[in-house]
Formats: sequence, C-alpha cells, structure tokens
Amino acid sequence: MGISKDRIKFNVGGRLFETTATTLANAGRDSFFGALFDDEWNLSPPSEDSIHFIDRNSDCFSVLLDLLRTGDLNVPANITERLLHREASFYGLLDHVRAAKWGPFDGNRLRLSDSVKGSAPGDGTAIRAGPDGGCCVAHGSVVHVYDWMLEEHSPINLDYQRVNDVGWIDSDNIVLSACERLGRGEGGMGLFSSSSGDLRYKFQVCHENQVKSYTAGALSFSPDYKIFSSCKGRSNEYGIGVWDQITGKQTDFFYESPGWSLGDADKLQWLNGKNCLLVATLFPRKDNCYISLLDFRDKNMVWSWSDIGSPMAIDEKRVRDAIAMEDSNSICVVNEFEDLGFIDLRMYGGSVRWSSRSKLMKNWVLTSRLRRSYGGSICDFSIGGDRLFALHCEENVFDVWETPPPPII
Repeated sequence: MGISKDRIKFNVGGRLFETTATTLANAGRDSFFGALFDDEWNLSPPSEDSIHFIDRNSDCFSVLLDLLRTGDLNVPANITERLLHREASFYGLLDHVRAAKWGPFDGNRLRLSDSVKGSAPGDGTAIRAGPDGGCCVAHGSVVHVYDWMLEEHSPINLDYQRVNDVGWIDSDNIVLSACERLGRGEGGMGLFSSSSGDLRYKFQVCHENQVKSYTAGALSFSPDYKIFSSCKGRSNEYGIGVWDQITGKQTDFFYESPGWSLGDADKLQWLNGKNCLLVATLFPRKDNCYISLLDFRDKNMVWSWSDIGSPMAIDEKRVRDAIAMEDSNSICVVNEFEDLGFIDLRMYGGSVRWSSRSKLMKNWVLTSRLRRSYGGSICDFSIGGDRLFALHCEENVFDVWETPPPPII
C-alpha cells in the first residue's frame, strides 16, 4: 500500500483520480509518468498536495490506470480500440496494453487474429515485423507499411525499382534494398521514414575511393549498430557490404571469393554468439547452393558448405531456406518439398542430415497449419514480439497470428 507522501492526484479531462507513485512506477522510466518523477520515483519538485491536470480522455485514463494497478486490461464497450491505442501511445503504455491483451509468443498456441488484403494485385515479395507490433510488406517496387492497428501509412514507392529486402532500424526508420537501374545511378540501399515514406539517407558503396552504383539484396543487422547487405555492381562490387547505422557510412566490404556466391545472397543472419555473418545463396537464384560464415575481424570465411559435387538426389540439393541455430551448433535447411535438413557447424563442409516430413509430424508443426485465409500457400514469415505475420503467395494478403493470454483459473 502507498503511504501518504506516495499519493498523487490527477485531473484528467475534468475527472479526478488518486493513485500512488508505486502504481505509476509500473509504467516504467520511459513512460509519460516516468518523466514526472526523479530517479527514486519521488515527485520532483515535491508537490504532495497539488493536482496534476492532463487534458486527455478520462475514460481511457481509468482503463490504463487500472492496468497499472492490476495488470489486467478491462475495456468498456464505449472505448474503441483505436481510441485506446491513441491514449496508450500518448502515455507510453502500448507495450503494457499488448502484454495484457496477448500473452508471450507461443508457437503452439497461435490464433489467427486478422487477415489484411493488400491494395495492389498480385503476390508480395517479403514481409517484415516491426518493433512496435506493425509490419511492412514489399510488393514489387512498393513497400506498404502498417502500424500496430494494422492501418496503412504512406507507402514507400521506388518508381519501378524492385525491392529485394526490407529491415527495421527502429519504429520510425526502415531500410530498403533495391535493384540498380542501369544508366540512372539508382538502386542500392536507402533509409526511409516508416510514417511518411520519405527518403532520409542513401547508403553508398565505394570501390577504389569511387562511389559506385550497385544492386543491394539480403539485409541483416547486428546489436552493435551495423547493417549488412549483399551487393553486386558492374565493377568489382560483388560481396557483402557493411555500414554504420549511426553515421550511415560504409565501414567494410567482404569481397566475393573465387568459386563462391556472396553478392547474390538470399539470406543474411548475424550470429551474435559466434560474431559471424551467415550468408546463404540458395535455389532458385542459383542452381547450386552456397552457405558461409564470414568473420569480418580478419576477413576470413570460417565455415562453408555447398552442394556442388554432392551425391544427393537433385531434389534434395535444392535448398530454398537456411537458418542458423547457435544453441545446437547447426544450420537448418529446407528444400522445395519442405523437408528439413541439418548441417553441423562443427564440421567444415559436412553433409546434410535430411528428415522427411512424415518422420517429423510427431514433433514439428507444419506450415500448412497456418494456411487459414484465402491467400493460398505462404511465401514468407516474420515474427516480431508477440505476433507472427504470414504473407501468402497466390493473393496479396497477409495473416496476423497472436497468442491469447492463458485462462484465469
């Protein structure tokens, strides 16, 4: 219970509320309420008897205050989801609302919460979850950006330049990689506003101290604010470029080794534990598959695998996706029949241990379980926070899957 000096009064839109600093501390230091207090959660300057006026919706304030008190979200019928989202955003409590409405992400308890049909015909290229619960969908030369309410912001239009990949720097900034347009010096990578769609910065590639035009492909990001992208240009810009997120300047370039394919990479994944970058060039972009681990500290390819010369059947060679699993020191690969294979990272150039779908049905959930909307088969997934987004191939539609909170006993 809060003691007397802990009590605080608010006048919100003409309605009086009384609570404690202990309750408001549940909002966190980065919230609206955190800004009212010092580091010890004491009002600064002290104003024990004053009433703090906030010119906002009082009904929503009551709901959010109750959320901070109990952890439960009880929304009356007269408060729309849009209104609650707006007010929670003002107080910096969106994460609290989402956590109360949906439980932590649990792949075994996912429930289809929404299906969103795109505004353009045809299939999308890629879907990427945003840090604030929204997402973006690359569709040809256009990227459609959706907020937490799944309402679309201004699209990012690259004027007939195909978008190859998309990545979120933060909730306000998106990085796009695009194809080069010959003769116009366009393409490469750009930083765009997620709300307005405006170009904020263009990332350059320099070769022999000259700025070059290039096509940027797969993207990845590291915790120390680096951006990685596969690159290919008309001179010698084949490989993986590295840029600093803060300054936007190119800091490194890993040139493609003879006999390997880095500039055409479909998938990049930063492995924090190994301090290396996974680079995968896969079917159907290339007939043969190449998977590498690059260490930029000494410009070394520390591990690699390719299906060149493999005695396996041609169907099994066609790896379409790859993801590293550091905990098990392995890379999981998927072929076009959705069979899973595993490559041991502790063995240089080792073979793939394939497991058919029939053998895995007792322990693995097939993606066909997520094909619940009218969009047909699924071409891309993305998980962000407590949401899974599934982009369909046959129609421009994506599904949103969430985990409902556990029942209260």
